Amino acid sequence: MAIQVRAAVLPAVGAPLTVTGIELPDPGPGRVRVRLAAAGVCHSDLSLSDGTMRVPVPAVLGHEGAGTVVAVGEGVTRLAPGDPVVLNWAPSCGRCHACALGEVWLCADALAGAADVYARTADGTDLHPGLNVAAFAEETVVAESCVLPLPPGIPLTDAALLGCAVLTGYGAVHHSARVREGETVAVFGVGGVGLATVQAARIAGASRIVAVDVSEEKEGLARAAGATDYVVASDTTPRAIRALTDKQGVDVAVECAGRAVSIRAAWESTRRGGRTTVVGIGGRSEQVTFNALELFHWGRTLAGCVYGNSDPARDLPVLAEHVRAGRLDLGALVTERITLEDIPDAFGNMLAGKGGRALVVF
Repeated sequence: MAIQVRAAVLPAVGAPLTVTGIELPDPGPGRVRVRLAAAGVCHSDLSLSDGTMRVPVPAVLGHEGAGTVVAVGEGVTRLAPGDPVVLNWAPSCGRCHACALGEVWLCADALAGAADVYARTADGTDLHPGLNVAAFAEETVVAESCVLPLPPGIPLTDAALLGCAVLTGYGAVHHSARVREGETVAVFGVGGVGLATVQAARIAGASRIVAVDVSEEKEGLARAAGATDYVVASDTTPRAIRALTDKQGVDVAVECAGRAVSIRAAWESTRRGGRTTVVGIGGRSEQVTFNALELFHWGRTLAGCVYGNSDPARDLPVLAEHVRAGRLDLGALVTERITLEDIPDAFGNMLAGKGGRALVVF
């Protein structure tokens, strides 16, 4: 029997979100219904709403969430009602070429579920789950593969951040850039993912962590996360970072904004032979150029990074242990706790470069 819950619906690309009642079906075979405790508002949700990233619409967005299982469909054996869980918006199929190589973060079918109809509005309009999990709702129905058991000892509300920001930031440092103890790191963009990246660099033992952002107001957040230095982004950012690192540049730069200008600045801030990792999701119009001579001369590595190059099933227990040990502070990433109705304001704050992670708390 269908139930009605409140959700933030994207009726069309570029249209404002509408908070309304939707009808969720009972979970069918292999599916799970989850009551959300919290959902993070990620820049990717903004990119979906404005068309930078394309998904079928109308849709319920939200891909970073945690909650409690309330019902399971036939054949679901890993989970039971009452289990605390984290939503996994990019489940791997285990069959495609990338999965066979062990690169589950590049799974060809990870977002196949986003094309499904998972719910309906009160007037019968079909709804799609924006990035598989539709976390901007009081409850959701997802495939069993989109649900990960939450390890013990983690606050359920803050656990939502593990589903995207923390997996991405931690993975960018530990899996993509592979920061080694004593290395220097610069993090460009100090939103939710950027703050998680700063914490991950601290956990990795980086000797110097330079946080870079367009906003002067984020310095306190960055330093609380572990940044040793803070640079307000400008045309002279690479020069400022070289001045902090004996004129060499950092060993590793991680770009979390998805902007051509910050990708280029991150590249120029990296030492000769260093590594530049791009985490931010930019639009097709964001063009970055390099000349052939500089590619040879600097010998740097430039790499994209999808979902932190993470395997959520493998990495979630590791992150949980960091949380329990006090090395990873999930609450420090959250700068605002909001309701569904406040999501458009959170989008506006992201566009204005304000704050860290806004968390919808149900």
